[in-house]
Amino acid sequence: MGTDETNRSFAAMDNTRAQDTIPQLSQEKILKIMNMVKNKELSIEGALDLAQKETHAEKEAMNMAFPMDSQDLLTGSQFNFSVYKYKRYRWQKRILQIDFNTETIFNIEKGIIKKQFPFSQVKSYEDSEGRRFSIAFHGRADYELEAMSLEDKTKISNLVNKVTQNNSYRRPADSCSGRPAKGDVIHEGLLDLQQDSFVSIKWVKYLVQLSEGELSLFCIGNNGENKNADPVAKTINLSDGNVSVIKENGYDTFSVQTKEHNYLFRIPFTVQNNQAEDISKLQNEWVSLIDRYCMLWKKRSEPQDGFGEGTSEAVYEKLIISPNKRAEGAYCLAVGSEAPPQLTPLTEQTTPGSSFPLSRVQAVVPPPPSFPPPSRLSPAWKRTKAFHWDVVPQDKIQKSIWASCSQHKKKIDESRIYDQFHIQDMAVFSGNEPSANRHIMLNQKIAHTFNIFLKSFHIKPNQLKEKLYILHEDGGGLTDEQITALRRYLPTPKDLEMYQSFKGSPSELHVVDQFMLEMCKIPHLGQRLDLLLTIRELPVCIGDLEPLINQKIRACKELQDSQKFVAVLEYILAIGNYLNEKAGREMAKGFQLSSLTKLSLLRGKERKITLLHALVEQIFLHEPDLAKFSQELTEFEAVPGASIKGLRAEVDVLKKELENVIQYRKFIKSKTIKATTQESQFYKELKDLIQKYEGHLSQLSKRCDEMKKLYTDTLVKFGESPDQDSQELFGWISAFIREFRKVSADIMS
Repeated sequence: MGTDETNRSFAAMDNTRAQDTIPQLSQEKILKIMNMVKNKELSIEGALDLAQKETHAEKEAMNMAFPMDSQDLLTGSQFNFSVYKYKRYRWQKRILQIDFNTETIFNIEKGIIKKQFPFSQVKSYEDSEGRRFSIAFHGRADYELEAMSLEDKTKISNLVNKVTQNNSYRRPADSCSGRPAKGDVIHEGLLDLQQDSFVSIKWVKYLVQLSEGELSLFCIGNNGENKNADPVAKTINLSDGNVSVIKENGYDTFSVQTKEHNYLFRIPFTVQNNQAEDISKLQNEWVSLIDRYCMLWKKRSEPQDGFGEGTSEAVYEKLIISPNKRAEGAYCLAVGSEAPPQLTPLTEQTTPGSSFPLSRVQAVVPPPPSFPPPSRLSPAWKRTKAFHWDVVPQDKIQKSIWASCSQHKKKIDESRIYDQFHIQDMAVFSGNEPSANRHIMLNQKIAHTFNIFLKSFHIKPNQLKEKLYILHEDGGGLTDEQITALRRYLPTPKDLEMYQSFKGSPSELHVVDQFMLEMCKIPHLGQRLDLLLTIRELPVCIGDLEPLINQKIRACKELQDSQKFVAVLEYILAIGNYLNEKAGREMAKGFQLSSLTKLSLLRGKERKITLLHALVEQIFLHEPDLAKFSQELTEFEAVPGASIKGLRAEVDVLKKELENVIQYRKFIKSKTIKATTQESQFYKELKDLIQKYEGHLSQLSKRCDEMKKLYTDTLVKFGESPDQDSQELFGWISAFIREFRKVSADIMS
């Protein structure tokens, strides 16, 4: 492994990079990596892998530093992402908008702004397995979300971490002499990170970089051979103030603990550090530096005014764990056996939902509960579906109608009921012996829910791949519900490692493992499922958005054209100026439409008379025809739902999703050497649908632009702020119309 060979490898890599727009590594970083090779800390393959990861990190940093170059923006600093939000045991599709113009995070559903959070309320970003993550807020429940892709997840992480760090820098804090600028690397080095696999506990090599706000972990693997390593760096966010570092009992290990995870690190032996004293010195250095910045951020994140002890923030500090979140650790379970199997954990306990073991000084977390033993269940061939009713409590029976009721009073045709509601065990296929008593390789918790899903999934494992080449349900493809469910059970890198090591016959496995083994064999399964779901959802979303956009266009045109509404506003201005002049206040030339909601709040000498009553009387007295002004504003009859801001975000995300479909079609087609008849038909149908949806989306985008221009002109006409949300503005007008009609009816009667 000579220096010349290393130089040639880096030169080849530089030439490749020169053809791309990716920034090149500095000479300082190249020399650093070459010294690692020289000291036998890294192999040449590991060095090249590390260089590529650092280059990728620099590219991401550059995109974040110059957001105007990003193609993902609706405007200069407004980011839209399609996500799934976990709510009431279901994953619901949402738009997550991070708007640096208004410094607000929006939760949008079908164009309606459901929630909005000022940046000042954002507390932290917490990473989870796969595409999942959560955002914590001061005084509100955490948002548990799932990104559409790992790339989107990385961008959201960068943006939210930028928000939390900016929040911390805005708070008064003790100055730290010699403190580096945000993003500067304070300390870095190679560390081993403990991870558990299916067969054992193992240490994986990472380049760890400490900056003031975070720890960045770049996986190098074992000599660059870790094929299942994440393509992007892991990030431990220090700025939420909930991170701590603990020195372990040994001289070479320490752990970093967050709210959800525990990361156990080990100082590796190298040519230069081969003595216990050297290792212990490095351990102390890492622990001291990490602890310094953990304490700094903890002090900064202490509650400020408005988030004191009187708030209910502590209620939301509890970890939100979805029923489908995977608890790590490999356990064997027997389904349908007489008693639950004895669970034997691996050498180190792991935290639920974490891929990293608990430290040895932490309290032992009990293993996930095993399935309850099946008691008094009917034989499989006699079982029926259960009716999950709400049972009357025993203490309420005596005084209710149920005290005199008996199940024997009414005769029923039991055979008829059985025929209507008996269960067929769909999880056991012909040719296989029943698998109820077989051990399952998959994690216990996920296996339980996956097995329940498979009971109603009437497809054999070997039929799954061909179903992915059928675009529509009516053509024999998967249902939308099946696609959504399969996305939740995508194999993790650990699952891939476990099932790829299986050498036996699939027929020997439980049906859960048969399906998971088949899913592990399908390349890019997650992208294929996303493609099918997007193709199904696109026409529905376009159909939902089109009438909403058209309605906003009509509403803007009505406001632009209505002369009577303007005349009513002139009456309000005249009455308001008269009152203010008599009250010794300055007269105004105009007022914002938010003032319409205050007309019914100002009461006269008689409490039942409001300023709105006075307005209606004056109009009836001088221009009674103006009382019918609402006939020119028919689009405001109902309470406005979707906002123009939300609708534009929805269209922006739809364009991204269609572009992802186009790119994925090119990708899978390039990987197909010789397409089968089914694959060729699939590519042709997909191409036709893409062209069709491109046309529809182009028209929708033009209407969206027209809507935006009309609304901007409307804001100018009424002197409103350019960032005034339409959902709020139209709501004021709609409420004013309803109240005006009510008062008019009262006066007429």
